Amino acid sequence: MTAAAGTGGVELAGVHARYEDVDVLLGVDLSVAPGELLVVLGPSGAGKSTLLRVIAGLEPAVRGQVRIAGRDVTRLRPGRRDVSMVFQSYALFPHLTVADNIAFGLTVRDTPKGEIGERVRRAAEAVGCAALLGRRPAQLSGGERQRVALARALVREPDVFLLDEPLSNLDAELRVETRAELRALHDRVGATMLHVTHDQTEALVLGDRVAVLREGRVEQLGTPEEIWRTPATVFVARFVGSPSMNLLPADGPLPVPGIAAKPDLLIGVRPEAVRLGDPTQAGPGHADAAATGVVQRVEMVGEDAYVYLRLDGHVIAARVPYASRPDVGAETPLVVRPEDVHLFDAKTERRAATP
Repeated sequence: MTAAAGTGGVELAGVHARYEDVDVLLGVDLSVAPGELLVVLGPSGAGKSTLLRVIAGLEPAVRGQVRIAGRDVTRLRPGRRDVSMVFQSYALFPHLTVADNIAFGLTVRDTPKGEIGERVRRAAEAVGCAALLGRRPAQLSGGERQRVALARALVREPDVFLLDEPLSNLDAELRVETRAELRALHDRVGATMLHVTHDQTEALVLGDRVAVLREGRVEQLGTPEEIWRTPATVFVARFVGSPSMNLLPADGPLPVPGIAAKPDLLIGVRPEAVRLGDPTQAGPGHADAAATGVVQRVEMVGEDAYVYLRLDGHVIAARVPYASRPDVGAETPLVVRPEDVHLFDAKTERRAATP
């Protein structure tokens, strides 16, 4: 592919959108840098697919502005926006060969045949499906169909690539493999990509930055590390992480040294930061937060285990080595370091400053 492919940025300013009588996007502000891979992460119904469709021109923006490569495209029809979209369903023509599927967008634009052949070859080679050009979609696996869909998007060399959950129909092993290939493809062609997913691992692995979407609004925009280490809201803290971050009232069963036990504060602790064992062995000065819980259940996850403990009506999850897991029903001390604690305002559910 050419170095110019996918080098236009995207800007959304105050974008509102409706589906039938429902407000789906509620004033989205978002900027995607040229050549960036931005992942839009959120649960079903958050407005992720609608966001892509508004950028592509498949759905209108009721209010606000959409700019692609510096152009205001808010009122332009899809064909004039210079974007390519990859759908979850692949959307391949069953009666056409792989080569003709990839070439379709060029053919309808009356691109010269010699140029079409060369661009199809380059696109197919870029995604690893050059050996499939003579086949039809029915003869392909799910992963192969996804490669063809990506090649069809690439061949147009648009300003922006829009990927609507393109990996969700693949099995777990193939999804991991294709995810890595997609990231490598982006890095090779320098493309501007918006990738929509509900899979948090996919978002953190793929994205240069991640926009967490909730009910039509951007909850947080940042690098994967920022999303993980400094979640801006309770929603982001709960949505990103498996198991999700433990959230307890600051005046609850896990008092943290140096943090006031105020009823208007929530403390958050990731399961990876919860240590099980004798609190007197916690560390220098024994200043860590300590409590005792009763093990409710244990889940094996390879070499690790998720241990769920009940503390005075609250449940807290810990991730520990499976070999050292406690038994169900056991009373087990747990320890948390103050530096591993996140604080949130209980009313606004936004991140609070550390006292």
